[in-house]
Amino acid sequence: MKPDRHLPNGTGALASVGRVRVRERTSDRVYAELASAIRDLRLPPGASLSETDLAEQLHVSRTPLREAIARLVEGGLVSVVPQVGTRVELIRLSDVEQARFVRESFESAAFEVACENPVRDVTVLRALLAEQERCWGIHDPDGFFAADEALHEQIFTMSGYRGAWQVMQPMKMHLDRIRRLSLPDPETLRLLIDEHTAIVDALEAGNVTAGRAHISRHARRVLQTAPALRAQHPGFFAD
Repeated sequence: MKPDRHLPNGTGALASVGRVRVRERTSDRVYAELASAIRDLRLPPGASLSETDLAEQLHVSRTPLREAIARLVEGGLVSVVPQVGTRVELIRLSDVEQARFVRESFESAAFEVACENPVRDVTVLRALLAEQERCWGIHDPDGFFAADEALHEQIFTMSGYRGAWQVMQPMKMHLDRIRRLSLPDPETLRLLIDEHTAIVDALEAGNVTAGRAHISRHARRVLQTAPALRAQHPGFFAD
């Protein structure tokens, strides 16, 4: 399991998930950690996965590990080929487009519902914009990604449909991987902050038409950056 040393956002080891006293199955914790590592590119596209190495890093037995890997295979993030082995799936732009469509559709609907509330407190959203500005200023793409995710989740929370945000997470990971590849570029971060600001401004004003247009433009930006990212990281893409 050898992460690409040229990845811009780090190649930290997997976190231990064993022997934690919480009411959650071990396989669920293993799945969450592996999915996070795939999304964050700590486990980059094409990386080989050794059950022995993973079990040792995560401090778990092979049974919950295999259950977690089966879920990742079902989600299209990992493949298991007999006589070949297990590896992180390459990025497929067709999967990215499917995820983009779902995210744009869900978020546009959530935005419209949030605008129906006569009292729209955007204090949390403004604070998250400030955090994105801070991360941009200190060149912290990991911190930016966390604040980016929190901002979009807050829109769903304001709509009363936070569950919809959670439902789309497995599919959205196909989109998130290519988003992570683009984040080290300061110009991209600046554009994203400006787009986030426009979305928040429209929500505060209750302007559904403008907000839906901003969300559509924002969600489709990843499709504009994909060709350049594929040229920079050809080994990460399947198509």
